[in-house]
Amino acid sequence: MRNRDELLDSLASGVAPVKPAADPRLLAGLWLAFSALYVVLMTQLLGPIRPTAVGQLQTEPRFLLEMLVGATLAVGLAVTAFRTAVPGALKNGLILGVGVLGALWLGGFVLGLTSPALEPSMLGKRDHCFIETFVYALPPVLALIYWQRRLYALMPGQAAVWAGLAAGILPALYMQVACMYQPAHILAFHIGPALAVAAVAPLILRGWNRGGR
Repeated sequence: MRNRDELLDSLASGVAPVKPAADPRLLAGLWLAFSALYVVLMTQLLGPIRPTAVGQLQTEPRFLLEMLVGATLAVGLAVTAFRTAVPGALKNGLILGVGVLGALWLGGFVLGLTSPALEPSMLGKRDHCFIETFVYALPPVLALIYWQRRLYALMPGQAAVWAGLAAGILPALYMQVACMYQPAHILAFHIGPALAVAAVAPLILRGWNRGGR
């Protein structure tokens, strides 16, 4: 018994204290605030929002609901992306809630193919919205992956996908007011590139890890 205690004491004496991981909710909030501000500013640099967007938010309940569901989904994705990097922090209830919100948000646009929330129009069309959505999401996804690497993601590839989804939805959501409103256009040119960010995020992580060796 004495030898075991001495062994444990000798092992413990050389262990440096480890700071506890930051609260993923705090990290998610900070990342989301700065990333959303960045996306809005970058989008505005290339052109104003759709001239009718503010009025439509005030007079069209279904359009307002689409935006609120999308904003809530963005928060859920950000929290999920950070929680995946902290062992034991990700709960099944959060994943289920995010999944339901995602289905509702996407389902609204699919329904909109036959019954749109707004009268489809070319007003506000941005010629390069597909590229904008993808490019604007890259700095936020890089920042999120950076923080995931500083934590301890047990499944880094899966965590990177969540990071891509969290970053991709931000410009896709803002394009709802910054670009034309047509459900088919939204699915292909706003949500499509957002999903593409999620697809390339694990590749970004892999390249980052290789470059750091």
